[in-house]
Amino acid sequence: MKERIEDMYQVNLNLDNLPAIRYTKREDFSLQWTGYPVGIKVQDVHYVFNHLKFKVLVHKYEESNMVGVIGAGDGAELITTRDNSSSTDPPAYMAVGFEVVPCSFQHDPQLLKNVTTYGKYPTSVKCDPVTVSMAIKAGQSITYSYEVSFVESDIKWPSRWDAYLKMEGAKVHWFSILNSLMVITFLAGIVLIKILRTIRRDLARYEELDKEAQAQMNEDLSGWKLVVGDVFRAPENPELLCAMVGDGVRILGMAVTTIFFAALGFMSPASRGALITGMLFFYMFLGVFAGYVAVWLLRTIASGDSKGWFSVSWKVACFFPGIAFLILTTLNFLLWGSHSTRAIPFSTFLVLLLLWFCLSVPLTLLGGFFGTRSPRLEYPVRTNQIAREIPVQRFPSWVLLLGAGTLPFGTLFIELFFIMSSIWLGRVYYVFGFLFIVLVLPVTVCAEVSLVLTYIHLCVEDWRWWWKSFFVSGSVAIYIFLYSINYLVFDLKSLSGPVSAILYLGYSLLMVMAIMLATGAVGFLSSLFFVHRLFSWVKID
Repeated sequence: MKERIEDMYQVNLNLDNLPAIRYTKREDFSLQWTGYPVGIKVQDVHYVFNHLKFKVLVHKYEESNMVGVIGAGDGAELITTRDNSSSTDPPAYMAVGFEVVPCSFQHDPQLLKNVTTYGKYPTSVKCDPVTVSMAIKAGQSITYSYEVSFVESDIKWPSRWDAYLKMEGAKVHWFSILNSLMVITFLAGIVLIKILRTIRRDLARYEELDKEAQAQMNEDLSGWKLVVGDVFRAPENPELLCAMVGDGVRILGMAVTTIFFAALGFMSPASRGALITGMLFFYMFLGVFAGYVAVWLLRTIASGDSKGWFSVSWKVACFFPGIAFLILTTLNFLLWGSHSTRAIPFSTFLVLLLLWFCLSVPLTLLGGFFGTRSPRLEYPVRTNQIAREIPVQRFPSWVLLLGAGTLPFGTLFIELFFIMSSIWLGRVYYVFGFLFIVLVLPVTVCAEVSLVLTYIHLCVEDWRWWWKSFFVSGSVAIYIFLYSINYLVFDLKSLSGPVSAILYLGYSLLMVMAIMLATGAVGFLSSLFFVHRLFSWVKID
């Protein structure tokens, strides 16, 4: 028990699908928590919270409220009252709130002799959350007790989750959005003012020359115009690149769609598991789009050749799901070995495998087949047979790749703290409107950063932009993983044992892999259309 108290174990209770909520008052504000701690340690003495004071907020049942009850995605349980003196039907109430105050109370052994289980306590219990008295001692039995008070409330059934979903730190969320908008404006200024003006000036000068002068100018070209014959040269491992882009498109589509519907209120926390179910549903059915994009990209790289479309579609269907399955299986073996109740049952694993191979894989292959029938992106210039030699660069490419990830990370790290606290500290997160905005803004930053870095690489005559454009925006995942480690060290100090740390790092690794694929796909596709548009303006044979 002492170890559990030091590890800050929590007790979570539910009444009519409402989690028990606890309020901690400070001088000028109050904090809201779900559940309560097992106990507390004061001056090297461990005390257990063995008395619970429940307050159930109830609202009188009205038939007119049933529309709201049905629309809440939650089943309404009615509490009836007993009145033997009345001949009319007793009124019924609905639970609209559930609060708990944990106390450490030293029971009198003499009073407990005549008390049976679930029996009434002979005297009133003074429940003071500030003082503690039930210290843990070896060989001493602990008596648990509780009291319940029903308080009629004006809160109606459809509004009973408002106390849990009350937005914390609204100013912080707005500051995060403002910070993101400033970064986007800065990058947009670079892209629109610097790059596009430079490109248009060069093209205008080029078009003003006659043919003879153009031929002479072709010999004196510099910068990005020199790689016109190599810019669309096929990259290394094109099938792997197509598979990663396809998986990234699917993950991004799943995230945007899920958060959008959650922001509209279709995924209420009252419906347990609705968010996870929605994510799986969208991920499975977006396999059609993922296979289509991957095969379309393969045909673009291969100049219209559809050979290998089945292989690419299969890689899309198995690349990220295979990584996720490997990580989850490893973590589940750790949970089974430690006899944890959080281990995923074998039946659930079997259902996930059936969904993977019987639904996701066929849909991805179907999307790949549609991709073979779609028009590819036609290259505006021809590719030379002999590859151009790339000059020695002043700075290695990996320095630019790592530096580029700081800008997208700067737009989301504030919201990332709230998300991590919700996942690992049991807090309710329901500000999906903010999350949707925060998702769109980093995606925009990733696209802009990728455009700038791709243009810089072309200007230094480096035509190998394919993979670099992917990892330029995907490098934000590195900083998110480093932030996860920082959160583990400084904010999850109660996390003890190697198994807990491995579980945390394993889930974090799975998260950053998904983020890398999604942001990488955004950066790559943005650069692809940018390069295609850029060289469509050049008239060089």
